[in-house]
Amino acid sequence: MELDGVIIIDKPAGITSHDVVARARKILKTRRIGHAGTLDPFATGVLVLCINRATRLVQFMIGDDKEYLATMRLGVATDTGDLTGRPLLPASDAAHITSEMVKEALSHFRGRIKQVPPMYSAKKIGGVKLYEMARRGVEVEREPIVIEIKELELITSKYIRENHSPDFSFRVLCSSGTYVRALVEDIGRELNVGAHLIDLRRTRAGACDLQRAVTLERLAEIFDAGRVEQLIVPMSEVLAMDELQLSSEELRAVVHGRSINYVGDWLNGVHAKLCDPNHNLIAIADYDAANQCWRPRVVLA
Repeated sequence: MELDGVIIIDKPAGITSHDVVARARKILKTRRIGHAGTLDPFATGVLVLCINRATRLVQFMIGDDKEYLATMRLGVATDTGDLTGRPLLPASDAAHITSEMVKEALSHFRGRIKQVPPMYSAKKIGGVKLYEMARRGVEVEREPIVIEIKELELITSKYIRENHSPDFSFRVLCSSGTYVRALVEDIGRELNVGAHLIDLRRTRAGACDLQRAVTLERLAEIFDAGRVEQLIVPMSEVLAMDELQLSSEELRAVVHGRSINYVGDWLNGVHAKLCDPNHNLIAIADYDAANQCWRPRVVLA
């Protein structure tokens, strides 16, 4: 039986998100797998894999909020903004930075703020990825983008004895498109010291969190044991949008791509998941406010 749904992988450090997809394809013996939001190679944590029919959901999940646990090292900046980069000299003395000073700095970054995408990112300018330019030693002007930091709190702090550089860990809940590396650099500027990201772990992406995640090794074990269905998260559970239960007549209409009338106060163009009485996802629809109906956009049944 063909698998349909979502599997949440706990990505290890040292491999790309593309590598995870390639390994999952080999384990699950299927080509139709996509991920709903990449992670840097050094980062770990939640990587959402959409299997077979669920690949059609990626477009609706890619913009979900993300939650991370991150650790920044103060005193040294790098050319990439993280531990993979080349240290930028001179280093700055950050031994005097206290937890209270960091908490005060964090308070300036909550809410809707502007962020300049880092040069070492996959964002394109003129059809060329920024990191490709950066590797050639080219730096270009980047327009700031609006992001939202919904929650930002200091977790722990410690001091490195050799160079007196303090490390501070924090939890951040942010909108999709936020660069935590750039956030760390901006926090450093607020504190008047260099800063770079030394650890990043994604704990949640939309409705998918680490509690339901498995390693690639565990995925292979469970698949070989014939129990992979227990890892599948139903498609209806991973979409952060209103759910409408269909009657038998409505279900027949939606399956054939026909609109269904629905009086309500939804905004025009908003998405909803249309489900049968057992919460199985039948389709994703857009609301037509003028005609007060839901128009199927993606039919999965």
